[in-house]
Amino acid sequence: MGLFKKYSSKERHIELTRNILIAIILFLVAVVTLFPIYYMVISSFGTPTEAGGASYSLIPKEFTLDSYKFFFHYSVNSFRWILNSFIVATVVTLSNVIFASLAGYAFAKLRFPGCKVIFFLLLVAMMVPYQVTQVPLYILVVNVLKIQDTYPALIAPTLVTCYNVFLAKQFFSSLPTSIIESAKMEGCSQPMIVWKIVIPLSKTILSVMAIMTFLGEWNTFFWPFLVCNSEAMQTIQVGLKNFSFANTTYFAPMMAGATISALPMFILFFSLQKYFLEGVTVGAVKG
Repeated sequence: MGLFKKYSSKERHIELTRNILIAIILFLVAVVTLFPIYYMVISSFGTPTEAGGASYSLIPKEFTLDSYKFFFHYSVNSFRWILNSFIVATVVTLSNVIFASLAGYAFAKLRFPGCKVIFFLLLVAMMVPYQVTQVPLYILVVNVLKIQDTYPALIAPTLVTCYNVFLAKQFFSSLPTSIIESAKMEGCSQPMIVWKIVIPLSKTILSVMAIMTFLGEWNTFFWPFLVCNSEAMQTIQVGLKNFSFANTTYFAPMMAGATISALPMFILFFSLQKYFLEGVTVGAVKG
């Protein structure tokens, strides 16, 4: 039958060799990717002073929770660092999911004066490197608004990002306009259309937006480092630098803090993994 192809021994050998090479490459990529995570976790179970003496090893001499205890007792603000990161990441995530999705829907399905020009400006803003805007943004926050060392200073610059607006707009553009037109003929207002029709159809893209925004905001270091002078307002990523000094570094406690800071990201990703994987394939051709 034409549906089945008979492979010769040489072709089977080539196919087997190709599969083995692909498996080896994927294994090496996995090792390179997972090794930093392994080293972070395994180092966190070392004694607080083991790595401080530059005696780095893939396996600690002894497994202990002293580094975790050291991390939480090192500063009175250790718990506050985690709380700050959680507050900032949560508020920014909710703000982006709500406002970026509404803006994306407006650009995709509504027609208003200047919509194309405004969207073009958003695309231009996406092309500007993040570091370029930090100096004028710092001057605005510290010298003009004078809100340094506050939650608004940490949250305001990323309340709504151009990338999330663009992501939402591209997804909403793929929704059939006939559904919205039918809802209008039934007497639905725009808020009802968004709440009853658009949002239920957009759970996948909103989940992806929430995951990416939360992870990005939780891991950010540069901006909190700029606007936070007091230790009490630092996020967990900035707080970890307090374990490094000119002459030594409390390496194991730093890795313990990094492991703790990574837990929310793992929990969030695996809890929403289904939506994230579906979001990766949004727009793919099915056949």
